[in-house]
Amino acid sequence: MMSINTNSREDHVVARHDRIGAAMKVNPLNVSRFLQVYDDAAAQKGIKLSIGFDFDKYVSIARVTPTKGPTFPNFRPDRLPIKSGEGYWIIGFDKDSQVALLAAARLYDLSNSNFAEHLQSLKAFYADPVRQAHPQDSCACTAPSAKKLTGKIAYHGDLWVRSDFRGKGMAKIAGGIGRGVSFAMWAPDFLCGLVLRWSLDKGVYEVVHQEPGGAILRLAEDDIVEDNWLVWRTGEELRSLVDRHDGNDLNLS
Repeated sequence: MMSINTNSREDHVVARHDRIGAAMKVNPLNVSRFLQVYDDAAAQKGIKLSIGFDFDKYVSIARVTPTKGPTFPNFRPDRLPIKSGEGYWIIGFDKDSQVALLAAARLYDLSNSNFAEHLQSLKAFYADPVRQAHPQDSCACTAPSAKKLTGKIAYHGDLWVRSDFRGKGMAKIAGGIGRGVSFAMWAPDFLCGLVLRWSLDKGVYEVVHQEPGGAILRLAEDDIVEDNWLVWRTGEELRSLVDRHDGNDLNLS
């Protein structure tokens, strides 16, 4: 007699229900309106935004962009592969078609882990840390909330704004575009980033939650040494933001 694995069937039903539930959270019209606000704001500053998905192309663009620092390993497919549909990047061109802004985002599946462990194990930066990481590479994460960030994590980083556009709200515009796109693509459980303290003091980003000790990071080969704060918002906070946002509260100062 053939046996039926009811647990497997139930797991499949639950997983399908979860996917449908996540999709139902995304109202395409609300996302479109949300993104339009930030796209219009960029256009008013003379920047045309585009989105790409080929990270080999992203790395090649970033490499030849003057004053752009090294691309973080999170977004280098030679260090950590990015599957189709699990990452994108934003590029902004000025009126002369020169690159004025770059940023990237990717999805981490931390269903069986958390963001703190992901960072400290260096799995956030390398597919195989034991083989790929430099002997002097290290990452300490002491932010208490990092251990609570589990499930689908949309990670935003590698932001660069050309000097003549800094202080004009371009980081907030890039962040807004990123929030809208990440919500539309993934409806994540959490959206997070790692930022330097001075950027928080200057109000560079639109932040909901923040904690020190996000990543005390050293990546020797890339000459990256940083002491970052963790910034994040929950999936429900992200959904609420996209659904209610009409641009009237946009502050790019």
